[in-house]
Amino acid sequence: MKEIRRIIAAYDQIDHSKEKVALASVVKIEASSYRRIGARMLVSSTGNWVGGISGGCLEGDALKRSQLAIFKNTPSTVVYDTMEDDENQIGVGLGCNGRVEVLFTPIDPLDTENEIEQLRKVTAIEQPAVMLKIIQSNYSDLLGKSQIVNEGAIFKDFYGINTEQLRQHIVATQSAKKPQIVEVFNEVGEQQNVLIEFIKPETRLVIVGDNYDVNALLGIANELGWEIYLIGKAKKLSKFAYQIAKKVLDYKDVADVPIHDYTAIVLMSHDYKWDKTMLSAFLQKQPKYIGMLGPKKRREKMQYEQGLQNYNLSKLVNLYSPVGLDIGAESPEEIALSIVSEIVAVFRKREGKSLKFRAGTIHERGA
Repeated sequence: MKEIRRIIAAYDQIDHSKEKVALASVVKIEASSYRRIGARMLVSSTGNWVGGISGGCLEGDALKRSQLAIFKNTPSTVVYDTMEDDENQIGVGLGCNGRVEVLFTPIDPLDTENEIEQLRKVTAIEQPAVMLKIIQSNYSDLLGKSQIVNEGAIFKDFYGINTEQLRQHIVATQSAKKPQIVEVFNEVGEQQNVLIEFIKPETRLVIVGDNYDVNALLGIANELGWEIYLIGKAKKLSKFAYQIAKKVLDYKDVADVPIHDYTAIVLMSHDYKWDKTMLSAFLQKQPKYIGMLGPKKRREKMQYEQGLQNYNLSKLVNLYSPVGLDIGAESPEEIALSIVSEIVAVFRKREGKSLKFRAGTIHERGA
C-alpha cells in the first residue's frame, strides 16, 4: 500500500499539460522473482520514476519501454526471461532465474477510470479489494483497463466480459487472498485474460505505551507505511510520536480504536496494571495479533486475575507473549525489529525462520 500511495502522490504532483506518464506493472511471474504480482512503477515522459518492478535489474529497460508506450500512446506487454541468466537479453546480468511479465500502460489524466484513479479508491477503504485488469486481448486498446471491486460490492460491466464468470473468480480470489489470472470471454465469445489482484488494506498497528522505546517501533512501522494508532499518556509522549501516529489516544479511550483483520496490537506500557486492562479490552475485539512485552511469568500472573478468567492465555493463538521473534534483540531498535518481523510473519502465515531452512521456493506460487 505504501508504494501505491507514493505513486498516487507523484502522479498528483505532475503537470499533465507538460508531462505524460505510463504505469509499468508486474502482471505475471514464473519461478523466482524479486517483486510479486502487483508491483508497480510510474514513469514520466521526462524520465522520472517512482516505485519498482524488480530489485533494480529491470528498471532501466522498463523506463525506456514506458516512455515508448507514452510516445506511441499504446499499451504493450514484455516478458523478461531470466531463467538462463542471459545478460545479452537486456544488457545486464539478472540472476533472478524466473520470468516476469510486465504491462506498460500509458495513463490518460482525462480518463476518470484510469488505473491511478482506480488505485486511489483502494487507499480510502479499510477492507481488502480486488482489481480486475485486462492483460491479454485481441484489442490492444483494452490492455491495462482496470476496475476496483470492493469486498461484497456489486461491480459494473467490465468491458463486455461475462459478469457471472468474473464474479465466481472474484469470490475465489477473495477467499484465497492471492492474485490469479483467468481466461474469460466477452459478449461475442472472444477470449480475454484478466488478472484479478488481491489488494490488502494497510496494516494497522496499535501501540500501547508512552515510554521512550515506543519511538523505535513507531519509526520502523512508519517506514513500512503502516497506519499507526498510539495509546498512552499525552504528556509523556514525544513530539516525534505525534508526528508519526495517525491518532493518539488516552488509555481510557481504548474502545475508540478501530480493529479490522489487518490490525496488530502491541502492549508495551511497562505497567502491569495498564497492560492487563488493555489486554482484557482488546481480547474482546479478537484481533489477529496481540503482542505483549515482558516475560512469560507476567502473562501467567495475569491469567488468574479479574477480567481474564475466561481466557486461557497460554493457548490463545492470537496472543504473542513474550512478543517478537527470537533474534537475541537487546536495544529498543532491535526489539522493534523483532516485533515487526513477527507481525509480518503472522499476517503472511509464515514461521519466521531462516530462509535457508525453507523447503521449496521463497514465495508461494501466485503470491
